[in-house]
Amino acid sequence: MKDYKSLRIVFMGTPEFAVASLDALLKAGCNIVGVITSPDKPAGRGLQLQQSAVKKYAVEHGLNTLQPEKLKHPEFLIALKSLHADLQIVVAFRMLPEIVWNMPPMGTVNLHGSLLPQYRGAAPINWAVINGEKETGVTTFKLKHEIDTGDILLQESFPISEDETAGEVHDKMKVIGAGLLVRTVKSLADGSLQEKPQELLISTLGMPIDNTRVAHQDKPVPVHKTPLKHAPKIHTDTCRINWSLSVEDVYNLIRGLSPYPAAFTIMNEKMLKIFRSKKEIVFPKNTEGDYETDGKTFLKFACSNGYIHLLEIQLEGKKKMEITEFLRGYRFNGN
Repeated sequence: MKDYKSLRIVFMGTPEFAVASLDALLKAGCNIVGVITSPDKPAGRGLQLQQSAVKKYAVEHGLNTLQPEKLKHPEFLIALKSLHADLQIVVAFRMLPEIVWNMPPMGTVNLHGSLLPQYRGAAPINWAVINGEKETGVTTFKLKHEIDTGDILLQESFPISEDETAGEVHDKMKVIGAGLLVRTVKSLADGSLQEKPQELLISTLGMPIDNTRVAHQDKPVPVHKTPLKHAPKIHTDTCRINWSLSVEDVYNLIRGLSPYPAAFTIMNEKMLKIFRSKKEIVFPKNTEGDYETDGKTFLKFACSNGYIHLLEIQLEGKKKMEITEFLRGYRFNGN
C-alpha cells in the first residue's frame, strides 16, 4: 500500500481531451514527473509550429516535457527510463510499443471513451452516437499487446440524450473520465483495485432467453448473445449520407459526426456539411435524397420514412451558418 501522491507518474497525451485528465491529476496532488506528447507541427496559413494542447498545458505548469518523433528511438527510451516512473498514464495518445508500456513496475493505464469491451477502437464516442446508444461511459484499463483489450480497472457510465452530438458527449466524457482516472490512481496505490479480464466480461454479454428446455428435447434454449460493437477510424465514406436509410439512422449519423468531421451530402455539385438537424417522420412525397425548401425557413431531404430538416450547415467554400441565414443568400438551381 502506497500514498498515491508518492507515485512517480508519467503522463502521455496530445489533444484537449487529455488536458482535463492531466489537470485533474495535478489538482489531486499526483506527482507528474514527465509529460510525453506529440512533436510541434506546422499549421495555419504561415505553417508556423503549433504545440499540442497537452504541451501548452505542460509548459504553463512547468512540467518536464518530452516530444519524441519515434517511441522506439534509443534517446527517448533512455530519457523515459531516467524518469523512474512507477506508473504511466495514457489519454488520447498514439499506440505504444511494449518496451514503453511495460517499462514501469505498476504498468501503464489507459483511459478509453467507452464501456469496454464494447466500442474498442479509434472513434468510440462517434460510433456510440451513430449507433443510437442511450448510454456510454469511460473505462480505465491496463495496456497489453492487443489494442483496447487489457484488464479493466474502473468504469463509469452516463446517459446519451436523444439530441446530443458527439462533441457534446466528448465534453461531458473528458470531465467524467478525468475523475475516474484520479480514482483509479488512488485505488492502485492503496491496493484496493481488482483487475477484471475483458474475456470474462465478453463471456457474460449474453443472457438466456428462457431457462426451460425445448419441448421433447433434452437441450437448453439457445442463448441470445449481445454482439461486440467496434469503433474503427472514421473515413470519408463513413461521413457521406445515404438518404435511403431511415430518418433515425441519418439523424444519428449527423449528430455522431458533429462537429467533426461532419456528415455531408452533395447539393448542386457542392459538398454540404450538416452539423445539426431534426426529424420528420412521415411518408415522403419526394425521392430519397431529393430536397425540398420554401427558400426562407426550411430545407429538408427525403429519407426512406420521412425527412431530415437541416438546422446548421456549411456549404463548400462558405462559413458554418444557421439554415435561415443560408437560405437568405443561397440561390437554388432554376431560381
